[in-house]
Amino acid sequence: MEHKLFSSFRLGDLDLRNRIVMAPMTRDRAIGSIPNEMIALYYGQRASAGLIITEGTAPSPNGLGYANIPGLFSKEQVNGWKITTEAVHERGGKIVAQLMHSGRMVKPQFLPEGAEMIAPSAIAAAGKAVKNSQRVAETFTPRAMELKDIEHAKNEFAQAARNALEAGFDGIELHGANEHLIEQFLSPVSNRRSDKYGGSVENRCRFALEVIDKVSHVIGPDKVGIRLSPFGMNSWEQPDIVYKTYDYLTKKVDEAGIAYIHHVDHEEMGGISVPLAMKKMIRNNFRNAIILTGGFDKEKAELALQEDLADLIGFGRPFISNPTLLNGYRIIGQSTTIWIFLLSILPKRKDILITKRINHNKNDNKNSPTGKSSTGAANDFVSQGFV
Repeated sequence: MEHKLFSSFRLGDLDLRNRIVMAPMTRDRAIGSIPNEMIALYYGQRASAGLIITEGTAPSPNGLGYANIPGLFSKEQVNGWKITTEAVHERGGKIVAQLMHSGRMVKPQFLPEGAEMIAPSAIAAAGKAVKNSQRVAETFTPRAMELKDIEHAKNEFAQAARNALEAGFDGIELHGANEHLIEQFLSPVSNRRSDKYGGSVENRCRFALEVIDKVSHVIGPDKVGIRLSPFGMNSWEQPDIVYKTYDYLTKKVDEAGIAYIHHVDHEEMGGISVPLAMKKMIRNNFRNAIILTGGFDKEKAELALQEDLADLIGFGRPFISNPTLLNGYRIIGQSTTIWIFLLSILPKRKDILITKRINHNKNDNKNSPTGKSSTGAANDFVSQGFV
């Protein structure tokens, strides 16, 4: 059977060779917030994905939420990212930059001189933030943004999008999920404003839609996507408010004509599951591409595609140890041949092909010194995300 997951797809103005998306994952490897050769190597190794979405990248000094996350607001950062985009494009891949302003999720100790922690309202994030090695960190109360701050932030997103194209990216994704600035405006938990950016569903969605408009005007809507996280862990209270907000938002995003909506389900990481009704609502509201991320393996991904819940599937953690995740899979009779293409393990090195053939027959156990069937070995490969 031909797997839809491995079929090509037209996303905006991009031709993707498969429907596998490498989801954004924070890495904390950009020393001084400037992308480097280590980052280029990392993304270049994973260029066999149909699309790579980078780790969250700050459009502003105010948005640098964590230690050593990259930015796209300086010339040095643009030049640093050029190494990465060249590495991915040399291997035939496509890559977009995720623009992430952390808002109230910022840790003040990581902000550069002159930057400050700002958000829709002067309300600290709920609970405690977790740092590396599971150490708990404090959350802090941001300064509520004035109208001039909001206008400035929108312009920063637009300039970062312009910088992304200069750096060689194929487009950008706006991070409107996971309690970062755009979602902080969407949620009545974090947005208690009484002006045109707060209160009603329409007002709470205004900032997100105006950022989309600004960015689309600069680089074109076919190079823009947005990530959303309905039912995020701390940002929402009442389900009916979540439905009303995302129903209105996704219909307006559809009118904006951007390339895709990318929404994530945090159930696998301990969050609330996104109901099927929400996924279908977003699908019905938005005519262009949908990316789904959250707890997928190959079988679940294929099912979501076949049921038309999504056009592309995002994989996150499996890509960390498997740079060429899902690069090939085929079944021949009673035997399974698993092809693992280890592309670009080192810069400028030719592709390496490793073939592991596993025979399934009644005598498998007898030939194994452990008495374990090779079916178990095959399952081990599957569980690790190779197929």
